[in-house]
Amino acid sequence: MDETILVVNCGSSSIKLALFNTSHQKTASALAERLNNPDARARIDGDDTPVSLPSNSSHQQALQALVSAFEERGLMNGKPVSIGHRVVHGGEAFREAALIDAHAIAAMEDCAPLAPLHNPVNLIGIEATRTLFPDSPQIAVFDTAFHQTLPPRAYRYALPEQFYRDWAVRRYGFHGTSHYFMVEEAARRLNRTPATTSIISAHLGNGCSITAIEDGISKDTSMGLTPLEGLVMGTRSGDVDPGLFDYLASRGVSASETHRVLNQESGLLGLSGQTNDMRSLCELADHGHEPSTLAIDVFCYRLAKYVGAMMASLNKLDALVFTGGIGENSARVRAQTIQHLKLLGFTLDAELNTHHGQVSEGHISDADSRFPVLVIPTNEELVIAREASRLANVN
Repeated sequence: MDETILVVNCGSSSIKLALFNTSHQKTASALAERLNNPDARARIDGDDTPVSLPSNSSHQQALQALVSAFEERGLMNGKPVSIGHRVVHGGEAFREAALIDAHAIAAMEDCAPLAPLHNPVNLIGIEATRTLFPDSPQIAVFDTAFHQTLPPRAYRYALPEQFYRDWAVRRYGFHGTSHYFMVEEAARRLNRTPATTSIISAHLGNGCSITAIEDGISKDTSMGLTPLEGLVMGTRSGDVDPGLFDYLASRGVSASETHRVLNQESGLLGLSGQTNDMRSLCELADHGHEPSTLAIDVFCYRLAKYVGAMMASLNKLDALVFTGGIGENSARVRAQTIQHLKLLGFTLDAELNTHHGQVSEGHISDADSRFPVLVIPTNEELVIAREASRLANVN
């Protein structure tokens, strides 16, 4: 059996695993969810036999169970030759993926206050796999690393110098692994090299961000110090007036409660009062549910505004690219967004858009569009597997 690269994406109550061979072909994937709860559960994708987990399973117990299930099904032979971890925040300490050692773990812990919902659980996944596979090289791939090329005019806030110097308050950006994959794949489809390709990449899922990439390098992005800034998202508000905190405090709402609402009860969910799922919102809107129609309208309008804003950081544009669950699958969102961008010369081919670009190498723009518009499925796991292979010197 070919040697295995293990990719780990650890969430607060879940673990996603993927197996790749050394040719970077995915051979299996699995999910454990509702961890640390009585109804914890796990499964191997494409396998109807559930993976048994103890009640209130920990991340380490779930990881051990999934690895054992991989082995029992003949999907994994021995220890992985390399293990790649998704880590959300690398701060300014990491400009690229890094081999995990004591120094790297300390630096990731230092970044935890910048991503308190993400980095601590990412570190739990790292600890669990280091316990299971102490001899396998482990690599951290950071959501923020791709954006470390932002110029100061893009990453600095208009705040006193002390905020940046002493507390690292600046814009970091996220979804970097997805945006990096977008420029590589867009370059291939446009018959260019990544180093000569400039795109605007819109990653639209439950979390959303948009990035301007010039000649393969991130120049600006919508998310900031945390993943809350920028576009309207599933449950996150995106941009709001900072004065909102004081205003709501005068109404008896604490800063921590406002922060919770902005992250967990806002965005598409807050506007619609129903759901953060775009498919469900479109169905509700089609049946005359006005709050759902409003949620879609605000989402698309804000996205279009950011497309225009991202153009300010580029000297050329080879394509606008949609990706992520919404970006890849919602023809309505793409069409409605592009309607706001006619003045900039973007136009779609309605038929190609309906088919999500699957019959045209991702192209959904028409012949009159000033710039190509593409739909490209993201593949963050593949990027992590490649980086894990590269840093572990796996051939």
